[in-house]
Order: sequence, then structure tokens, then C-alpha cells
Amino acid sequence: MVKWQVRNLLMVNYEYPPLGGGGGVFTQHLAEELARELAVTVLTTHARGMPRDERRNGVRIVRVPVVNRTAQATATVGSMLAFFPASLWRGLRLLGEDRFDLVHSLFAVPSACSGYLIARRGRLPHVLSLLGGDVYDPTKRLSPHRTPLLFHTVKALMTHSDRVVAMSNDIRSRAINLYAIDREIDLVPHGIPTPSYTPGSRSVFGFAEEDVVLLTIGRLIPRKGLRNLLQVVASLDAPNVKLAIIGDGPLRETLGDAARAAGIGDRVRFFGYLSDEAKWQLLRVADVYVSTAVHEGFGIVFLEAMEVGLPIVTYDEGGQADFLEEGMTAFLVPLGNTEAFTERLGRLIRDPALRRRMGEQGKRAVVEYHIDRCAARFRRIYDEAANRSGTAR
Repeated sequence: MVKWQVRNLLMVNYEYPPLGGGGGVFTQHLAEELARELAVTVLTTHARGMPRDERRNGVRIVRVPVVNRTAQATATVGSMLAFFPASLWRGLRLLGEDRFDLVHSLFAVPSACSGYLIARRGRLPHVLSLLGGDVYDPTKRLSPHRTPLLFHTVKALMTHSDRVVAMSNDIRSRAINLYAIDREIDLVPHGIPTPSYTPGSRSVFGFAEEDVVLLTIGRLIPRKGLRNLLQVVASLDAPNVKLAIIGDGPLRETLGDAARAAGIGDRVRFFGYLSDEAKWQLLRVADVYVSTAVHEGFGIVFLEAMEVGLPIVTYDEGGQADFLEEGMTAFLVPLGNTEAFTERLGRLIRDPALRRRMGEQGKRAVVEYHIDRCAARFRRIYDEAANRSGTAR
């Protein structure tokens, strides 16, 4: 018997670039890679200035209006609540416009709340991806694991979806242990596309050749622990060490004030959001990638740093522990140990040969985490879910 293949896919994620953070970026990477062979539609959030329905890089992107989405970087509670009815209504309409084979929701809440119902209405298999904050966020008062309504919603979605996929062992173990889930959860690490960009120079970004440039990428939110990173940079007391921050968010003004108060305002550069081209150019001219995030579900940014040969210093709490090798590609420091973080970072700053050696190890290791391998794993999961649910045609 010929194995049935999923050919027409509906993906649901409330965030998709330019909205959101790593979960949205991964959705774009995966959708565009899958679109090489499948018909892919993404149902996501609309914001001012964006088309409601467009085709980009082979992917159809359908955006629904929500209330109170005022920033690209972060969603408000109101906008996330509004996404459920808006995306459910539009998704049910999409069922009448196209013949989908499967629905893949990325984030249990709010994406899968509508994604699961769309799938059941269309008698389609439903695959749920757990991407981090939908399971556990230690910095949020309304983290699903400590909010009863969200807790039971996430647990029900994990229980009743045809397949559940976690991006890291950290998220898989938290889903099983925090929510008392008694079922198989697949593990599919995230992947990144091989970048294509024109090399830039340090001077374009305002750095001198003698500077040691530390780089971090992410939304300016509490979970990223950037106040701690500013403390580390200040404690180095090294005028030639500069910190570049790519990303934006609600803490932008507060962090700028904190940098100036620590006496390092002239050594910290906030670049906000950059185009992919500029982001890769800045990655390429940096010396060390740093992160003081208190938790990462996976951390696509670490893969991007490895791709350009940057050594990494980060805390050990999160999915990055799956693929970063202590002393080989990165220094993994116990969470909250600022003294050890500063010591490891200082070692890299003083030793260019060590930076090159760890960076080369990272470039060799990251090949296993390219998006084509990730997409192939998802295609197998889609096919298995469709066959087992009895919807194969």
C-alpha cells in the first residue's frame, strides 16, 4: 500500500514575522521550507500596515485583526484573547476555500485553541507544537503552568491532539511533569536556513577593529535577563568591550537608563529590529554571543551564532542544553551565577584563539540543525498523524 502524503497544510500561529519572537521566526523558516513541496497556508495575527492576505516565499499568509496589538515585539493579553475567535472564524472559512489535509498549531495557547477546533470541524488531524512560553515561563505571573484556566486548556490540547511535538527535552519534560501528561511527546529540534547575505564591516555598525563585540538577540522582556547582562558588562571594566543588542520590547527605555546608570551607556548599542541581512552582518562581525535569559525553550539565536562561528556564553536553563557542548561550542553557566558567567566571558575576551576554536566547533555542529532536516521530521509526523487518524485519501 502506498503511504498517503500530506500535500496541503494549514499552520496556525498567532505570531509570524514581523510580529513576535523566536516562535514566529521558526514558523516562518518551517513554512517556507515545507512550501518547497507542499501547499502551505499560515493563519496569524494582523497588524497595521500589513496585508490581510498575501503570498510570500511560496507561503500564503492570512492575517486576522485583533484588538490591542500595539507592538511588533510582544503580544498583549487582549490581543491573544482576541486571536481565538478571529482565527477560528477565519479558519472555518478557509476550510470552505481549500482542501487541507492537516492542521499544525504552533503554541498551545492561543494558537491551538482555534487550530484544534478548525481541525475537528474539518475532520482533519491536528499536530500541536509546544514552543516554550505556552508551557512554562518563570517570569510571567500568568504562565500557563500556574494559571488554572490556561493549565487545563493546555493539558486538554496536549491530551487530545493527534500528535504533540516539543522542540527540546526541557520543554518535553516540563510538559510531562507540570501537566501530568501520560502520552508520547515527539522531540523535533528547531532548525535554521542557511543564510545568504552580503558581508558587512564593523564600521557600518559603529565598532572599531580593536573592540571586542558581544552580541545578544531577543525581545527586551524580563525573561531575557538583560539587566543581569548589563551588570556583567559593567563588572568587566573593559572600555574596548562593547555590547550590541538586537531586538525591541517594553523594557527598551528601562534598559537604556540602567546602562547609563551603570556607567556603560557609551558601550551598549541598542539596534532594535534589523533586517535579516543586517542581522547576519552584525552576527558575522561580532566576537562572542552572550545570553543571560532565565529560560529558553530552545533558542534559535544560538544556532544563528554557531552558523557564523561565534563562541557562546549562556546560562544552562532551557533547551539550548540539548545542543550546546560545554567547553566545546559554549560555556554553559549555572543559572544565576553571575560571577561564573563573568569569568567565562572574560576568558573568551582575553583569548582570541579560544574564540576561534570554539567558533569552528559550532560551525561544524550546527549542520545537524538546518531547517531541511527539521522539515523532513515534521513531514514524517504529518503523514503518520494523517494515517493513524483515518483521514488518508
